Amino acid sequence: MTSTFPDISISTDRLVLRPFEEADLPAFVEMMNDELVAVWTSVPAPYTEADARDWIRRRAPSERTGGRGIVFAVTEFLTQRLVGSVHLKNTDWRLLTTELSYVTAPWARGEGYASESVLAAVQWLFQDQKFERLELRTAADNTAAQQVAQKLGCISEGVLRNAWITRSRVEGGGWAEIRTDLIVWSLLPEDLDGLHERMADAGGYAPHPDWH
Repeated sequence: MTSTFPDISISTDRLVLRPFEEADLPAFVEMMNDELVAVWTSVPAPYTEADARDWIRRRAPSERTGGRGIVFAVTEFLTQRLVGSVHLKNTDWRLLTTELSYVTAPWARGEGYASESVLAAVQWLFQDQKFERLELRTAADNTAAQQVAQKLGCISEGVLRNAWITRSRVEGGGWAEIRTDLIVWSLLPEDLDGLHERMADAGGYAPHPDWH
């Protein structure tokens, strides 16, 4: 029998991680059409309303029900505004390992929301779900994603050469695809020891998540 993650929400002082809803559709389309999202991810570009509706209604829920992972919409606690997404994927239930990817909306960057939402998901994964390993993969030139991994205490394990395709704008407004390396990062439960103190010393935000 396939194992699945529970259908839950996770709260921090500033954010709520929850399943996507129909009301998220306009903001989600805008977020996924951001230039940096197109550069570093493999989502369709342009990202249409039909793409977003299919993700919200079918593909995101099936990640959980099919046992492959879980998708969270990241929203501000006070405004309910969509500010990002966190996706646990490629889950191995025997090894208790999974891979994490995330997107931060352009209107929410610079607030520490990426590290806060990822840390909340990680704490839930390790403490509540008893997972033993989390993996992140960042494109070689995606320094912002690498900074989030480093802030969380992830360990760089090596490079997957020529393993990803990024995009770059070309004359006329189209996209060119460029092959690049991927850096593999891992996080284990014991890597979180002392994280709150390290993030506080670095001026970062360390949430104390509540899940239900």
